[in-house]
Amino acid sequence: MTPQPNPEAGAAVKAADRDHVFHSWSAQELIDPLAVAGAEGSYFWDYDGRRYLDFSSGLVYTNIGYQHPKVVAAIQEQAARMTTFAPAFAVEARSEAARLIAERTPGDLDKIFFTNGGADAVEHAIRMARLHTGRPKVLSAYRSYHGGTQQAVNITGDPRRWASDSGTAGVVHFWAPYLYRSRFYAETEEQECARALEHLETTIRFEGPSTVAAIILETIPGTAGIMVPPPGYLAGVREICDKHGIVFVLDEVMAGFGRTGEWFAADLFDVTPDLLTFAKGVNSGYVPLGGVAISGAIAETFGKRPYPGGLTYSGHPLACAAAVATIDVMAQEGVVENAARLGADVVGPELRALAERHPSVGEVRGTGMFWALELVRDRETREPLVPYNAAGEANAPMAAFAAAAKKGGLWPFVNMNRTHVVPPCNISEAELKEGLAVLDAALSVADEYTG
Repeated sequence: MTPQPNPEAGAAVKAADRDHVFHSWSAQELIDPLAVAGAEGSYFWDYDGRRYLDFSSGLVYTNIGYQHPKVVAAIQEQAARMTTFAPAFAVEARSEAARLIAERTPGDLDKIFFTNGGADAVEHAIRMARLHTGRPKVLSAYRSYHGGTQQAVNITGDPRRWASDSGTAGVVHFWAPYLYRSRFYAETEEQECARALEHLETTIRFEGPSTVAAIILETIPGTAGIMVPPPGYLAGVREICDKHGIVFVLDEVMAGFGRTGEWFAADLFDVTPDLLTFAKGVNSGYVPLGGVAISGAIAETFGKRPYPGGLTYSGHPLACAAAVATIDVMAQEGVVENAARLGADVVGPELRALAERHPSVGEVRGTGMFWALELVRDRETREPLVPYNAAGEANAPMAAFAAAAKKGGLWPFVNMNRTHVVPPCNISEAELKEGLAVLDAALSVADEYTG
């Protein structure tokens, strides 16, 4: 589709937004949202006809890009047949979506509880864990994000939690492995893994194992920095949970459905959790949908005991029809395999080459279509390009980098001192290289703040 400029329409959209839309995570008077006119594949465009290659996949959810015709057609067909129906009934789209998801989840995660998105999936996973164990506490990692609802934001381990942290949510935070900025003075992945597991075990010991219902981890942390855990870490957490009767929850809201080059990131580590949360890529965000994949043991807890939770739109037919079509498209078009191949053959090598050329790049890490560049002022000291949770003038270097990327036609995903490379999983090699070339030029702006 060729973008057709229409600045008058864009101005009207922008004016209505500024008058009436209250934006999330924002100081309303300090933001200037781009008015988007359309999107297709890996691109979107504004009302001035300017096109952007989307290296953010929306909020890391358009795993099959924008407006995939087969998924759009499936939504239209479902709308013509049955737009909605209450969740207490068996509906074809809902049943088929659950079956297809269960076929792909690891182990015996064969029961699917549908939610409207990732945050409420986490809410329900924690509720299930507490009811299953009869215990109150949940352990989660610093440098994590699990959602914006009350329980999910308390579990979160980044500054978005602070304003809503009740201090009474039964959440205990711990340090997960992150070798580049090790809290354990580790020098190797093996040391980082062993010391992180020892730290977790000690935390549980001092909290009281019999009080801990669940440990929740993003299989690979997303917004927090795409820190791929070292070999053996997730298996070690699984062993700790089994030892103490703790429910192991993996949050795959961002990492799931092909993003890492596997259907689920857990497959990279040969680990099966007791509960797995998902959303985003399950239907490429075309209609809001999330859920919890539930193990046999936890499902059995609610076999004759009612589960005290639900949502009016649980398993909404339009959302589930989109999920069925998305999963079918991913299987038929080799989307998961594409993410794995291009991640290994193009993104990884190209980003490491960028790191050689740009002193602002401290570390490259990732897999599939799930990568991060950590930007620094000094490679030796590893001082971040901007301080933790920087805003305003303190964040100027990252703002300048992002502006340079957008000027070049690339829409980046930027958080704190990192830029993430998270394009659609079905992006072409040519599109990837186009975006990486713009990223290369934008990093020259970041380089100006080094030394």
